[in-house]
Amino acid sequence: MKSGKYRLFDLSETPYHLPLDKDSVSIDNARMSYAHHLPTAHDACFVRAYAKINLTLDVLDKRADGYHELATVMQTVDLYDTICLSASDDERVQVICTDPALSGADNLVARAALAVRQRLTLTRGVVIELHKRVPVAAGLGGGSSDAAAVLRALRHWWRLPLSEADLFAIAASLGSDVPFFLHSGLALCHGRGEQVTQLSPRWPLAMRWLLLLKPAISLSTAQVYRDLSSLDYTDGTHSRAMRAALETGSEPESADLHNCLERGVLARYPEVARARQAFLQAGARLVRLSGSGPTLFAPFAELAQAAEVQQKLQAQGYELHLTRPVYPDNEITLL
Repeated sequence: MKSGKYRLFDLSETPYHLPLDKDSVSIDNARMSYAHHLPTAHDACFVRAYAKINLTLDVLDKRADGYHELATVMQTVDLYDTICLSASDDERVQVICTDPALSGADNLVARAALAVRQRLTLTRGVVIELHKRVPVAAGLGGGSSDAAAVLRALRHWWRLPLSEADLFAIAASLGSDVPFFLHSGLALCHGRGEQVTQLSPRWPLAMRWLLLLKPAISLSTAQVYRDLSSLDYTDGTHSRAMRAALETGSEPESADLHNCLERGVLARYPEVARARQAFLQAGARLVRLSGSGPTLFAPFAELAQAAEVQQKLQAQGYELHLTRPVYPDNEITLL
């Protein structure tokens, strides 16, 4: 991605044909027969699925379709799930996850593979092995990222005739965050979240380390949005200000790291409020909610300070992940 350039993905516009993130996909060399007229010489494909945080989340309005109109700045971080797709002897789509509760047809990765097959009238089977590291129902987009990773991997591995617009259409049908994860990195998203403008990676040094704290609860996104009050809505000011700051590589104002869902989550879920207070008492200067939560994140300029806070909170029994921003389009992954 060239500095100063933006890539806009809006499914209502003319299709964009952009390069697939091939560097984060690695192939196991092996022979495979030509099946269903989809030539490939490989039996398996590995891909990483990165988590995200919401630097901002402006809720603008309630839409007629029941969703909310959003403006949000999102960034992928180097906490990721690992997915292996391998050839199947039959026509089934099978999901095997290190978290047994996520194995099976209800997993969004299975729906992603089925959506690809349906779009191209394919019957080829696939086994999807999912090594889960990203916490579930945590506001980190783990399921959406897994689905997007499967879409990218299948197009690359099976050499599918899917344009960028085709891939984004499938992604948007699976979930609001899935289109963002097709290219990840840093982006401003609108609509339900499916309209994605990728931003140049000019990250402030004061935020180069990101410490994530996952309280020991899971939240329903639908319930969190139902708890919104009229006072929580904004006009998108925070996301616009965040974009402007990031365009210059300057440190954003603390007030602009704003999440409209945070007030309601802290009020309704005392576990999250206590975790936030513990985060601040351990030395974090700023703590914000990611997405619909319950994960909280804090930025740090120095690794030593981030690690010290992490150790204090781990001693209290909290689940933490010390991460950094990542840009998978620019990253070679050899697995």
